[in-house]
Amino acid sequence: KGKCPEDGWDESTIELFLHELAIMDSNNFLGNCGVGEREGRVASDLVARRHYRLIHGIGRSGDISAVQPKAAGSSLLNKLTNSVVLDVIKLAGVRTVTSCFVVPMATGMSLTLCFLTLRHKRPKAKYIIWPRIDQKSCFKSMITAGFEPVVIENVLEGDELRTDLKAVEAKIKALGAENILCVHSTTSCFAPRVPDRLEELAVICANYDIPHIVNNAYGVQSSKCMHLIQQGARVGRIDAFVQSLDKNFMVPVGGAIIAGFNESFIQEISKMYPGRASASPSLDVLITLLSLGTSGYKKLLKERKEMFSYLSSELKKLADNHNERLLDTAHNPISLAMSLKTLDETNDAAVTQLGSMLFTRQVSGARVVPCGSVQTVNNYTFKGFMSHTNDYPCAYLNAASAIGIKKQDVDVFLKRLDKCLKTFRKEAKQGKSINEISDANAATEQLED
Repeated sequence: KGKCPEDGWDESTIELFLHELAIMDSNNFLGNCGVGEREGRVASDLVARRHYRLIHGIGRSGDISAVQPKAAGSSLLNKLTNSVVLDVIKLAGVRTVTSCFVVPMATGMSLTLCFLTLRHKRPKAKYIIWPRIDQKSCFKSMITAGFEPVVIENVLEGDELRTDLKAVEAKIKALGAENILCVHSTTSCFAPRVPDRLEELAVICANYDIPHIVNNAYGVQSSKCMHLIQQGARVGRIDAFVQSLDKNFMVPVGGAIIAGFNESFIQEISKMYPGRASASPSLDVLITLLSLGTSGYKKLLKERKEMFSYLSSELKKLADNHNERLLDTAHNPISLAMSLKTLDETNDAAVTQLGSMLFTRQVSGARVVPCGSVQTVNNYTFKGFMSHTNDYPCAYLNAASAIGIKKQDVDVFLKRLDKCLKTFRKEAKQGKSINEISDANAATEQLED
């Protein structure tokens, strides 16, 4: 049926299935005689085993989705993976999606592929309307495709940074709709920025006949992000949405899913990819989804949501204990932010130093964002870089509840963060430099944990 099984398969069944696919590829035929330049020859048997002897990759030179006659097994793997992934995207909340394909590039380059496909449809266009999000790869995806990003600054509503819809529409009128390639919006993001107002942006795109590409990097795991995409497509226009494989399905980095509501447009994007492609990302996600089944994936989504509530409540308690506060970012379903105002007022370098201390203590993924940092990316200068706005009111720390997170991760993070903040207060009273003790204490604290 081409759908993800409800109950996951055991490892031996998955391996049997993959071996059956592999013996359909010509490089594994006993009597095969290859005289071409690409015959699936592999020098190392370890490499061959690592790829289950599925060596030919996916697609043909002119189309990543095309069937390769001498690689029937790999071609079937590709078709099945795209079908199973489509089923899971529907399960996750975008019920009316019609087509998708796995591409062996991460999110940024996959967005670039979407923009390059639109170039042929809108030859006069040179601008991309982009509500600001301080993440380099989505910004560079537009530059790499040869377009000029038009940065729309966010508006501060309470603690949240939200889409400035009036500024988007005003810029469309000023530049002329025919000169705009697309609106490039975002769902999953670091608090205090929250997902873009997708429904309103989709309506604007429909009214002005402008394509709309959504960066849904780690949004599949969030029912709220997927609901926004579903609603945007229902009331307005969304041409494609792109999501990462590693962030949503816990596989190695290197793949993404490009999906949409118009099958012919998604096929156009797949045909834009030059040459064949690695089958590794498709193989990884197919193995993962077959082992989880829909019941296993739903369980992971449920656990993630529960851990978000737990992280939120516990981080709020910790913030209160240190005269800080958990920023009110109710529209962000994955990322949280805790103010570091007291720390920032104590010492200009203290916020950055906290990030260093956490990293030394093996806390990964937490981001500390100081006030007023400036960074230049591809000749564009961003003030207040990482905070998604020129001048956010306070420094803060980010933590996220992403798929696969466990209660132990949350508890250890909070314990180590609490120790670091207490150390700052203690040493500040004594007039000592935090650098003198931070590294020395790190190993001891890990052993205690």
